[in-house]
Amino acid sequence: MRLFDVYPLFDINVVKGKGCRVWDSRGTEYLDLYGGHAVISIGHAHPHYVDMIGRQVATLGFYSNSVVNTLQQQLAERLGKMCGYDDYALFLINSGAEANENALKLASFYNGRTRIVSFVQAFHGRTSLAVEATDNPKIIAPVNACGHVTYLPLNDIQVMEQELAKGDVCAVIIEGIQGVGGIQVPDTPFLHALRAACTRHNTVLVLDEIQSGYGRTGQFFAHQYSDIRPDMITVAKGIANGFPMGGVLISPMFTPVYGQLGTTFGGNHLACSAALAVLDVMEQESLIENAATVGSYLIGELKQLPGIKEVRGRGLMIGLEFEQPIKELRNRLLHEQHVFTGASGTHVLRLLPPLCLSREESTSFLDKLNKALK
Repeated sequence: MRLFDVYPLFDINVVKGKGCRVWDSRGTEYLDLYGGHAVISIGHAHPHYVDMIGRQVATLGFYSNSVVNTLQQQLAERLGKMCGYDDYALFLINSGAEANENALKLASFYNGRTRIVSFVQAFHGRTSLAVEATDNPKIIAPVNACGHVTYLPLNDIQVMEQELAKGDVCAVIIEGIQGVGGIQVPDTPFLHALRAACTRHNTVLVLDEIQSGYGRTGQFFAHQYSDIRPDMITVAKGIANGFPMGGVLISPMFTPVYGQLGTTFGGNHLACSAALAVLDVMEQESLIENAATVGSYLIGELKQLPGIKEVRGRGLMIGLEFEQPIKELRNRLLHEQHVFTGASGTHVLRLLPPLCLSREESTSFLDKLNKALK
């Protein structure tokens, strides 16, 4: 059997990681400014993370959600306090797409509606309704194109209010910062107007913080810069530093019903242990504060470099837009300067490093980027 060939791959076999660095099978060291799509939050192979997962799997790796799992309860309490949503409930699953699927399903149970509002360039996952809410026709199969979703321009208050005033919108789903869409930041006035319009029309507001959450922007969630409270928040990626996990933070306005949602693997003992280790390290090493400080330094320095059309983002979620396509630049960074970066479309270089990125490592990256730009 062969692998189903759907990924364009760099010919690099990464075999080891430590902090913000990885090594390939030939022993070449790379600076990781991408964190495997923003998944590595506390750094590769953090000793506390390794220890907690090791001890847990040696004790009990899995049992189903038909029994009490106190690790889930601990995670919900810890996460609620750290992110400022301790009055919300937590439903645990395995991925970001699942988180969005369950949030939108719960919204439809709540108000009985079937229409979803998403935004131009949005990305919310690759399954069922999540992929239909993703503004990329190339990955929406005919079976998923069910006419549930209307895409609106980001930050256009008038268009948004007109659409919600129709009174038939089940939910609005919006990223805290658009990642795949090129690090596009929703305006604070727009988010305030969106929150008010959703409340006015009994429409559920879902904040997709899968990429922009978990401290990446220098706040626990990106939307907290705008001081709004959504009805549901979806999380994944950085929640367990590479262990497959996702979650939905659910407002008290929703009443749980037995059997309404469910999962086999979601919230298993090993995943919860990984997620608790992440919260431990984030707290002990002040990683949210580090993301804010180092991110501010990095953004400020990047804005001084020649040849960059625009620098966007917050904290350690950064997009560099260029006038010309970035494919060759990204290849030079990888193969000549040994730096992993990401891309959004053809013209935006995307930076999503582990939250433990140091100022010294940032300076090293700036030097390597300068060399690659010449």
